[in-house]
Amino acid sequence: MRARNLLSLGAALLMFAQSGMTQEKNGFDLSNALIPVDEILSGGPPRDGIPSINNPKFEHAGDSLPWRGDDLVMTYDQDQARYAFPIGILNWHEIVNHESDGGPVLITFCPLCGTGMAFYPVVDGRDLTFGVSGLLYSSDLLMYDHQTESLWSQIEGRAISGPLAGTELKPVAVRHELWQKWRDRVGDNGQVLSTDTGHRRNYRQSPYGDYDHSERLYFPVSSTSRKYHPKTWVLGWTHNGESKAWPFPELADHGAGVLEDQIGGKNVSVHYDADVPSAELRDESGKLMPATRAFWFAWYTFHPETQVFEAD
Repeated sequence: MRARNLLSLGAALLMFAQSGMTQEKNGFDLSNALIPVDEILSGGPPRDGIPSINNPKFEHAGDSLPWRGDDLVMTYDQDQARYAFPIGILNWHEIVNHESDGGPVLITFCPLCGTGMAFYPVVDGRDLTFGVSGLLYSSDLLMYDHQTESLWSQIEGRAISGPLAGTELKPVAVRHELWQKWRDRVGDNGQVLSTDTGHRRNYRQSPYGDYDHSERLYFPVSSTSRKYHPKTWVLGWTHNGESKAWPFPELADHGAGVLEDQIGGKNVSVHYDADVPSAELRDESGKLMPATRAFWFAWYTFHPETQVFEAD
């Protein structure tokens, strides 16, 4: 009887230990996670194995090397200042904690989802800075803030675990432009993120090879659709509880440079640039909106009820 009791106790302790282990990954407490813990996966590197850029240096655009005319940059305009963040750098670092005269801006990029997004990183009057957790949710970057160690879903822009679980960050509008087109647009006002990051990387070479064009995904996702190639570029936006995607092939078939559309009761215009390719979403006043350029699979897995624009 005693042996049986000891075995039962041992089994109970093992189950408790395994349960406790599943509530922590890469050192992050997941006990109050808002998403299934078993869908939070290790991307390979440990916490901060992909180093965020916390003290970014900038150069005048005319002095910056090694960028070429057709290199892609994620750009952010703040009052009269114009900033460019080369995707060649973001592929290796994913997060830039940027501070400008207009306040802090969080620049994020997930190479697996193709999503370059920016946020206003202030919660309850407190400035937050972010790092790369080494964890993924539906193939998307899970960030963490240094102040509370809450985990944040990049595409959702919300904390999914930790003290700030459920909190959302305010999105900030960015563009995706070709290096030369950005320089032509901003003239002498442009500042570009320097390759002097404190880390030795080949910023002209992507660590992801031909991933952008392959149908293969590295990690499982919660919802899939074969309507388009998984890596088809789309512009996505959510308003008043409605989501919509504008696939770039459909915008190309539409023909016109500007598409007038509506989402969530709001009139918007989509400005498509086939050279990048990229697209911008603007409201009726012409204001740039914080829409998301993403791979189709990534937009769909987080917005499975999305509407989809199709050219006539």
